Amino acid sequence: MLFSSLPFLLGFLPACIAAVFLAMRFGGPRAACLVLLLASLVFYAWNTPVYSLLICTSILTNYALGRRIISTRSRTLVAIGIVFNLALLGWFKYIGLFSSTLSDIAQVNLTVDGVILPLAISFFTFQQIAYLADCLKLERNTYGILDYALFVAFFPQLIAGPIVHHRELTPQFSGPRFARFFSDDVLCGLFLFSIGLAKKVLIADSLAPLADGVFDMAAGGSAVSSVEAWAGVAAYSFQIYFDFSGYSDMALGLALMFGVKLPINFNSPYKAHSVVDFWRRWHMTLSAFLRDYLYIPLGGNRNGGISRYRNLFIVMLLGGLWHGAAWTFVVWGGLHGAYLCINHAWEKSGSRHVRISPVFATIITFTAVSVAWVFFRATSFDAAFLVFASLFGFAEGGQSTHVLSLLSLVQIAVAGVIVWRAPNAMELLERFKKAASDGAQRAPLTGSAGASVLVQSRAGIAVVTLGALAGLAIFLLLASGPYEFIYFQF
Repeated sequence: MLFSSLPFLLGFLPACIAAVFLAMRFGGPRAACLVLLLASLVFYAWNTPVYSLLICTSILTNYALGRRIISTRSRTLVAIGIVFNLALLGWFKYIGLFSSTLSDIAQVNLTVDGVILPLAISFFTFQQIAYLADCLKLERNTYGILDYALFVAFFPQLIAGPIVHHRELTPQFSGPRFARFFSDDVLCGLFLFSIGLAKKVLIADSLAPLADGVFDMAAGGSAVSSVEAWAGVAAYSFQIYFDFSGYSDMALGLALMFGVKLPINFNSPYKAHSVVDFWRRWHMTLSAFLRDYLYIPLGGNRNGGISRYRNLFIVMLLGGLWHGAAWTFVVWGGLHGAYLCINHAWEKSGSRHVRISPVFATIITFTAVSVAWVFFRATSFDAAFLVFASLFGFAEGGQSTHVLSLLSLVQIAVAGVIVWRAPNAMELLERFKKAASDGAQRAPLTGSAGASVLVQSRAGIAVVTLGALAGLAIFLLLASGPYEFIYFQF
C-alpha cells in the first residue's frame, strides 16, 4: 500500500488513526500500541500477505536473541544474530544476482528464479542488526515484545525509512504524547504529509515519463539525442529527489499524527557544496548507520592515510549493494566512494583554502551526483553506457523518445527552482509554527477568534495552499493512479 494511493488516503489512514486514538482512550497505551502494531502488519501484508510471516519471524527471533545477549553478554550470539539477518536478506534480495553471476562465470545454469523481494527487508534488517549490536551495551531488557515489534513494524517508517534507532523510537510508545490528541501534532503532521504528497504526485510522478522514456530506450538498445539524454538524466535526478523527499516528509507527518517524532532523513541534499555534504543531507539515517556499524568497526579514520580511503570505499560499495541487487548499484556506490575519497583528499591537501564559489561547488556536486544516478537507474551496464554515449554525443542513430516537450522542460526548470530556491519541508514547518505562535500572541487560538487569527496568519495561508495542493494531488491520483516510490522495493 502506497502513502500516495487512494486506499491509504481515504481508507487505511483515517481508520487507523481513529482505532488507535479510541484504543488509547478506552484501553490505555498498551492497547494503543497493540492496535497500531496490528494496523502496521496489515499495512505490510497488503500486497503480499505471505511475507507478514517473514517479518513476524524476524521480529520474534531477534527479540529472543536480544534478550539472551543482554543476559549473557555473548558476542557469539550477536554474530549468530547478524548472520541470521544477513542470510534472510541475502536469500530474498541477492540470491538471484549471485546465482546468475555464478552461472555466467561457471557457464552452468545455476540461476535461482521466482524469489519475490519482501517489502522493507533492507530497512528492518538494518534496524534489527543495530539493536542486536547494542544489546551488548544494554544493562537490562528495557523493551517488551509489544514495544519491540512496534519499533520494527511501525508503518510510517517501515517501507523506506528513516532507519530508526531503537533508543530513538521505542521510549516514545510510552511517552506523554503518544496516541493522544494534541492539535499542534496533528496539524503539523498534516502539514508535512501534504507537502510530501504534493512532492510525490505533482512533481516526482510528473517527471517520471521523461526519465522512463530515455532509460527505457537505452534498455531496449536505442540511443537518444544528447539533448534528450541530458533532459532524461535531469528528470530522473529531480524525480528521485522529490520521490524520496516526499516519502520522508510523509513519514515524518504520519508519525507526528500519532505523537511520535521520527529523525529527519532528508535535508535539501542538492544544496550541498560537496559530496561529503551531500551524504550528510541525503538518507541521513542510512549514512549514520553505515558510519556507526560499518565504517567505525572497520577502523574508520583511526589509522589515517590509505586505510581511511579503503574503509570509505568499502562502505560505499556495500551501501550501493544494499540499495539494489544488481552490479550497477555497486558501481553507483563505488562512484560515490571515489567521490568521497577525492573530496577528503582535497580537504586534507589544503586545497580547501582555494576560494571556490558556493554556486559553482553546488553545480559540480549536483553534476557528479546526477552522473552517478545513471548507474542507479539503468537496468544494465549496456543501458548505462548507452545513456552516457548519448549524453556526450558518441551514440549513433539517436532516436526520439516522443516525451520531450516544452512542458517537460518547464517541469524540469520548475523542479530546479524549488530545489535550490525554496525552503524545505522542515524550514516551512518552522515558519508555520512561528506564524501560528505570532498569531497566538495577538489573540488566543481558541473559538471563532482563534480560528480567524489562524486563517489570517501566514500559517493559515500555508494550510489552505497545501490543502489545495493535496486536493489536486488526489484528483491526479483519481485520473492516473500513483507511481511506486523509488525506494519501495529496497
